[in-house]
Amino acid sequence: MAKVKNYKEHLLEELQNSEEAAAYLNAALHDDDPHAFLLALRDIAEAQGGMGWLAEQSELNRENLYRTLSMRGNPRFFNLLSVLDAFGLELSIHPKSKRRHRQTRV
Repeated sequence: MAKVKNYKEHLLEELQNSEEAAAYLNAALHDDDPHAFLLALRDIAEAQGGMGWLAEQSELNRENLYRTLSMRGNPRFFNLLSVLDAFGLELSIHPKSKRRHRQTRV
């Protein structure tokens, strides 16, 4: 009988790779629920070493990180940059695809 790995265990193992973590965050950004991004950040934090590790790496307060990355969280821009930097990731902006782009009136 083949050994079965649970989903969360497999996800956390995959999220230790920065390319996988970046793809996971990008997918979360395209979700209709903006909280999906915060959940993805929490998953990556767990995979990389937990909130204590993230607090140390990002030089942010651990308790504030728990609040910031909660479902009610609203991370400040510079805190988000610190968290992404701790994960070895960076923020990048790209034009929307034509089908998702809203027309602006001039």
